[in-house]
Amino acid sequence: MISALPPPPCLSSTAYRDWCYSRSFFSAGLRSSNVDLDDGRTTVHCWVPRSPDPDSRPSVLLIHGFGANATWQWDAYVRPLLSAGFDLYIPDLLFFGGSYTVRSERDESFQAECIMAAMKALKIRRLKAVVGVSYGGFVGFRIAALFPAAVERVVLICAGVCLEEKDLKEGMFVVDNPAEAANILLPQTPEMLRRLIPNPDNMGEQDQVFPLELGHRLSRLLEKSQLVVIKNAGHAVNLEKSKELCKHLEAFVIDTSKEEEHSKCKKMINGQENNVKRRDFKPKNGPQFKGKVSTLILYVELGLGLNNKRVE
Repeated sequence: MISALPPPPCLSSTAYRDWCYSRSFFSAGLRSSNVDLDDGRTTVHCWVPRSPDPDSRPSVLLIHGFGANATWQWDAYVRPLLSAGFDLYIPDLLFFGGSYTVRSERDESFQAECIMAAMKALKIRRLKAVVGVSYGGFVGFRIAALFPAAVERVVLICAGVCLEEKDLKEGMFVVDNPAEAANILLPQTPEMLRRLIPNPDNMGEQDQVFPLELGHRLSRLLEKSQLVVIKNAGHAVNLEKSKELCKHLEAFVIDTSKEEEHSKCKKMINGQENNVKRRDFKPKNGPQFKGKVSTLILYVELGLGLNNKRVE
């Protein structure tokens, strides 16, 4: 039996906004579910379809980045994607929202394993697409690497999964250590928040956190990939350009007619014209990404504060 949401809180503006997002998810046809793992040591909170139909409605997993919880980052996508015919599964990552663990693991591989354990508990055996934004893209990438048989497609939004330590040393960023980058991803002040949002007067620069060049690099490394660049946006493109981004998601997940043509074109350009040696991409301390999963790489241009330095 599905119970209604509790009445809205009266004191906290943050709690009230959280309630509004939850109400939006609930009214769209989703329900809140807590999945217990490891005999209760880990709990994954996830928004799931109220009436799932995996036989006729493809399952799509949406993974948020750093932030309060999943509802704040995916609210604008729920109704369009449900209307497009998808069953949506939208978890809170561990240590965000209602998901938590008493285990000591903290990396994205552990996040990926817990999310897929939750999907198994929810009887989801195969995902039409895994969509991850920023840090959620790192987790989505790990899901595709660890569970390739369970994932058909991956969408990585402003996720620098091919970032290397030398990139920091060579001055790609305006930050020079991971801790400062984390402060930008999880802003504590209005000034830090503004660094995620583009300034119309500051043109020609890129994503404050993961520059466009990383998208080009990943596209060259993965044969079955497409790179789409969204103009005039910053790192928080999922909030700034939700309608445009949602159209790209729908087109990539639904329309496969041009995939073979696109792959042949990439082979010609990357293999013959640029003489780029393609290889399986292996992120640090993780399994190889075999390139068998079709990948949409979404990046932004004309954001803020990074050097226009080309990387290979």
